[in-house]
Amino acid sequence: QVQLVESGGGLVQAGGSLRLSCAASGRTFSYYATGWFRQAPGKEREFVATISGNGGNTYYSDSVKGRFTISRDNAKNAVYLQMNSLKPEDTAVYYCASKFDGYYRRSNYYIRENEYDFWGQGTQVTVSS
Repeated sequence: QVQLVESGGGLVQAGGSLRLSCAASGRTFSYYATGWFRQAPGKEREFVATISGNGGNTYYSDSVKGRFTISRDNAKNAVYLQMNSLKPEDTAVYYCASKFDGYYRRSNYYIRENEYDFWGQGTQVTVSS
């Protein structure tokens, strides 16, 4: 079992930056691939970014590529999402999620919501125009 807690959301003007954090507890976090998803009002939850357990592989949605950066610090049991050049359409509740990826290579990442086993409660990001 992994418990995930997001933080770092808030209100920011368009063009600004925020850094989201996902703190994990309960298991060795490096065994888990981790992703960020978001859900805007009236819309379905969508994939944003993902990182493998060893931190060596990342993947982004087209809508955030070049603006957002996902990273992790396994010594601190944390994954981060640095969001730059924010746009009003980035407004959403952001969730982190984790999936056990084994004890050895830990090099996979996952982009489908239903592949993830553990979810945080979300943090609100609001970008004003």
